[in-house]
Order: sequence, then C-alpha cells, then structure tokens
Amino acid sequence: MSTVTQGSSEGSDRWAPVRDLPPSAKLVAKVLDYEESMTQSRLAEETLLPARTVRYALSRLEDAGAVESRFSFSDARKRVYRLRV
Repeated sequence: MSTVTQGSSEGSDRWAPVRDLPPSAKLVAKVLDYEESMTQSRLAEETLLPARTVRYALSRLEDAGAVESRFSFSDARKRVYRLRV
C-alpha cells in the first residue's frame, strides 16, 4: 500500500502548481498533458470550453508557471501552448 501512496504523491508533486487553480485550468492542463502542444482554438475544441474560458485558464496556468507559450511557426498570429509540469 505504501507503494501506491508513494506513486500518487509523486503525481501530486508534479501537479502542485495546478492544484489550486479553477477546474477549467485543470482541464486545459490535462489536455495539454496528452498532447505535446496546442493552440488556444484547438484547446477550445478539445475541451469543449468557450474560447474566453480557455483564454482565462491559460493565463492562470501561465501565471502559475505550469504552461509556456511561443508563437506558431506556421501562423505567427497564433500562440502554441505546452505544459511545463
């Protein structure tokens, strides 16, 4: 049983920056965990959240240091987001 507890605590430490964020930010982080990087519009499609909610979630995640962004190489008007935790 201690192995299970130890394994889950390691996962908790990884997600520590996200733990106290709103549910929308947690959902966006989890989707980014499955995909290497995504644009805001693609995140809105995948999470089924409104674009405004995704924008808010990403700003909270960036403030927490859980997400980093860069400009898209294919379209410089868009930003691509990647999970850091």
